Amino acid sequence: MFIGRERELATLNKLYASDKFEFVVIYGRRRVGKTALISRFIEDKNAIYFMGVESNAKQNLENFSKSILSFSTGMEAETSFLSFQAALEYVFKLSEKERIILAIDEYPYVARSSKSLASTIQLLIDQYKDTSKLMLILCGSSMSYMEDHVLAYKAPLYGRRTAQMKILPFDFEETCHYFKNFTDEEKAYVYGIVGGTPQYLLQMSDKLSIEDNIKNTFLNPNSALFEEPENLLKQEVREPALYNAIITAIATGASRMSEISGKVGESTNICSAYVKNLISLGIIEKETPYGEKASRKAIYSIADNMFRFWYRFVPENNSIIARGAANLAYKRIEPYLSDYMGKVFEEICKQYLWKQLLNGECPVEFSSLGRWWGNDPKEKRQTEIDILAERDKNTALFGECKWTNEKVDLGILETLVKRSELFPYKNVHYYLFAKIGFTKGCADRASEMGNVTLVSYEDMVSRQNQLAKNS
Repeated sequence: MFIGRERELATLNKLYASDKFEFVVIYGRRRVGKTALISRFIEDKNAIYFMGVESNAKQNLENFSKSILSFSTGMEAETSFLSFQAALEYVFKLSEKERIILAIDEYPYVARSSKSLASTIQLLIDQYKDTSKLMLILCGSSMSYMEDHVLAYKAPLYGRRTAQMKILPFDFEETCHYFKNFTDEEKAYVYGIVGGTPQYLLQMSDKLSIEDNIKNTFLNPNSALFEEPENLLKQEVREPALYNAIITAIATGASRMSEISGKVGESTNICSAYVKNLISLGIIEKETPYGEKASRKAIYSIADNMFRFWYRFVPENNSIIARGAANLAYKRIEPYLSDYMGKVFEEICKQYLWKQLLNGECPVEFSSLGRWWGNDPKEKRQTEIDILAERDKNTALFGECKWTNEKVDLGILETLVKRSELFPYKNVHYYLFAKIGFTKGCADRASEMGNVTLVSYEDMVSRQNQLAKNS
């Protein structure tokens, strides 16, 4: 099933229509849908598609030769080009007469097997770019390799690309398009459990309850997702055991580097280097309080929802799961699900505000938003604000998000107002987001104040559906 990626497809089709040499770099995490995007783009076009394998240069050259020759002759060929240069030169010459797409998927595997490949491509681009109608696509899952060896200033191919695309997981709105039969609340849970990665979304069935989906995927030793995080780590890093320990530490509450180091039993220097790699893989994110740069206040959390859910609930129940007791494991998980969804709901609310801004419907035209935490000198304790976004030094937006089965009452609004007074902004707008809705007292006070927007989850989803219909 192919859903979304309209913007990326439109960009690729525009480049294709130029009928001159184009060089597109596509990269993103594994399972995010890069290959599906390329396949959809080339399905009705003159294209050579080749996927690199983690092998030696000889094997990759043979496979590459087969892809080229089956395209040009229409038959499976047993012969092989003598070198990557000869193979690529053949394609460049072919494309002088007609528009051809050459898509090399998992390019890092090929480039690692043939150290001179990048320089060869550079040489041929410089030689043929004015006469060739080739559209070259290099695609890779190793984000650090693509950024350092293809896009970076010192890379041989620097300055040759005509476009680049970093393919990200779907946001909440896009994720919802996958499922027709889930209730609105179930859609939030699905996004919280597997995030917006297409390959993971395909493992969820909207013909089943959330409970049964969790049992079938995360609590089933035979499912595709059961060992997914560990398998991904093995593909990406050399020492998965330590990475595993670090992610587990963060998932179970360690958010500062000193806490992570203490739980893992390694120095902060070692942990810091490993965390940096996990950030580059899109698994971990680093946050500082909004508007502050001090890294001593930095906290770390799991950015990917599937990783977050897995590491929060699977390892501690592993023995039960291994014995096939999915029902018992779920009973142990269920009481914590609503609490787990708190952070997910915050993310959904932030995405909603960005959409509001882009549609010209947000009362504060902010340029960035984030969380804030720090000391409240009046209360003499630490406090936090779910959402803070500023337009300028005088104008800001404060938000609070509540994923609970109770209506948000006046006390929540009053607390948010009090916390906003820790800042010197003269013009302030408040947003309250609620799973269920708001008490009459809260709604009346918000109406009196005039600078408060109340948004229930139902409002968010219906607004989202309305925008989707109009687009």
